[in-house]
Amino acid sequence: MPYTDATADTHSAASHAYPGKRIGPRAAMIFGFCALLVLMGALSIDSLRGFYDIEASSGQVRHDYLNRERTLRDVRFGLYESGNLLREYALSKHSSRARESYLTQLHDMRDHTNTTLDARIRSLPEEQKVPFRKLANELNSYWLLADRIVLADVHGGDGVPLGQLALNQRATVLSLTREVSGINELELREAEREISNDFAESRHRLRVATIFGLCLGLLLAVSVVFYISRLERRAEEKYLESLHTQRELKQLSKRLVDAQEEERQSFSRELHDQIGQSLTALIMDLQSLSDSPQPSVALPGSLRKIKLLAEECVKDVRNMALLLRPSMLDDIGLIAALEWQGREVSKRTGVRVDVVADHFADNLPEGHRTCVYRVVQEALHNCVKHANARHVRIIVKEGGNHLTLTIEDDGIGFDPTRQRGMGILGMRERVTRLDGSLFVDSSPDRGTCVCVELPLAPVPQSEGIPS
Repeated sequence: MPYTDATADTHSAASHAYPGKRIGPRAAMIFGFCALLVLMGALSIDSLRGFYDIEASSGQVRHDYLNRERTLRDVRFGLYESGNLLREYALSKHSSRARESYLTQLHDMRDHTNTTLDARIRSLPEEQKVPFRKLANELNSYWLLADRIVLADVHGGDGVPLGQLALNQRATVLSLTREVSGINELELREAEREISNDFAESRHRLRVATIFGLCLGLLLAVSVVFYISRLERRAEEKYLESLHTQRELKQLSKRLVDAQEEERQSFSRELHDQIGQSLTALIMDLQSLSDSPQPSVALPGSLRKIKLLAEECVKDVRNMALLLRPSMLDDIGLIAALEWQGREVSKRTGVRVDVVADHFADNLPEGHRTCVYRVVQEALHNCVKHANARHVRIIVKEGGNHLTLTIEDDGIGFDPTRQRGMGILGMRERVTRLDGSLFVDSSPDRGTCVCVELPLAPVPQSEGIPS
């Protein structure tokens, strides 16, 4: 036989018939859209966090710069006020009470300025404290000279040198304030440059992420368009297939009507040609016997002839009934009916038909038995009429919750994709009505294999094969 494992081919075809069980492009697109949404969310959060950090850093830098400038301004203000106070003291009368008043004012200026400067030094990072500490040391030297000027006798000989020293120290402190202010501006520019670099880096990262998101979105869009196009093609194919199926159903309906009419003509011809003639001959023989005035020597021969005619009528009626539906399908089971059908085909055509039952309990429902019998009947008809087969093998196997029927022949074969007869369509219609599947494996000069799978309801243990 030209077949190796038709059942395996059947299961393989069945697995390819249900691609929805595999993970398809729909899951991939859903994953892609989720990834795109996550990327957009992460990009938005990162961009907002970066902008907030840049804004906070910029605000902190300007705040620190203004605080340092405010401290330097307070130092300059203290120097100017102290200079005015010293000049006013030099022009005034140097009484003890006046000296105490000017000294108190000078100490208030010193304390306010030093407090502001010390607070600013404590708030600065360690690397920025050096110029401010130098400024604080020089400022302390200036306050000491100012105290000595107030405490000393300005009309004496050392007043002028102390005043000159105070002026020089004051100029030094003012020079240091300008120097610190320049350093402050440099630090501001450096901080602004770092902020600008951070902003440029955030902008570059945003640009890269945006380009990546756009590319991913474009890829998803192309995938969606491709997937939708494929769905449209499938829908169009299904629509064309449904139209083709409708045409086949119409042809099947017409074929069924024609087959019904042919069957009626066949039975009418059989009744008229065989049973009618036999009954007519039987009636004529009975009439001749009844017209005979007395028993004759030919009576036993006439009775034997009448008996043979009656037996022939009974045989013809039984064959016609078996063609309609074999009684053995209901009496002794499906396998016996298939074997009888195979023997009848072998008698009429000479084709050898083998029926093999593998793990078959023969307790199928009525619909399944009729379906299997009619499918085998149509397949044998095709093997004899179209395939020119010499050997046909019928395998019935029951396993699990399904029934497998395989019909193999060694005929001339055909191309199932191009040749779809009404017989195969009728078999597929019967099988589909029971939620089963039918597969045809054939090619020219390689024979044909028809495989049918029918689902079965699970049988309870108490309803098994009786012992």
